[in-house]
Amino acid sequence: MRRDARGEPLDEVRAMAAGKVVYTSTAGGASNYGRYVVVEHRWGGSPYYSLYAHLSTIAVAEGQAVGQGEKLGVMGYTGSGINRERAHVHVELNLLLNDHFEAWHNTFFKSDPNRHGIYNGLNLAGLDLPRFLLAARGNSSLTLPAFLGRQEVFYKVIIPHSPNFQLPRRYPWMTDGSPNEKPVSWEISFTRSGLPLRLAPSDRAVSAAGLSYVKPGPGDLRNLTRHLAGRGSSARLTDSGKAYLRLLTFPD
Repeated sequence: MRRDARGEPLDEVRAMAAGKVVYTSTAGGASNYGRYVVVEHRWGGSPYYSLYAHLSTIAVAEGQAVGQGEKLGVMGYTGSGINRERAHVHVELNLLLNDHFEAWHNTFFKSDPNRHGIYNGLNLAGLDLPRFLLAARGNSSLTLPAFLGRQEVFYKVIIPHSPNFQLPRRYPWMTDGSPNEKPVSWEISFTRSGLPLRLAPSDRAVSAAGLSYVKPGPGDLRNLTRHLAGRGSSARLTDSGKAYLRLLTFPD
């Protein structure tokens, strides 16, 4: 890490892959991320979003095409809970959950205005990027769908079918059948962090989201994920988990 005479970081932050800049947050105090950039990548017909946070300066503009390794900004310490000595870049690779995020946010966070449109971190589900990079090091042909298909399922939820459920169309590789299928309900498999992995059509009639599976284990689930609480047969969705599932089909 390089610093100037005052101790300010100088390292450039560069795009992990070619794509298009879809969002820049230039106000350092408007998010826990500080100043951040989101780049959209189109791989295998689906969109993925890399995010670079805590920047001191931003060198790109929304709508700009960038190449792999192209400068996006300079590393910094903007945002919450970070100072000059702890300057770093926070990097994510995400799926986008719902184009109607703004309306969902206004419903569930009435006193907290959304300043980032659909590229708010609550609307971006991040995958385990270090694990993916390590796996890809030994397999250069590894795709994101193949990698995510191997991840451990921590819990499953069944939700009623909704025309506003965008994941089957945005990420058709998640589905067991046709992404345009209109089943009675969908069973969604999630990682512990809440990243959706698979979407299975179901003929089970449900009026609201409900747990259909939780990985067996001791202890209260609240200590492992913010979306679940309880243990064993008493496992249940938390209010946060219910709100998250509403986001997937909002407005429903």
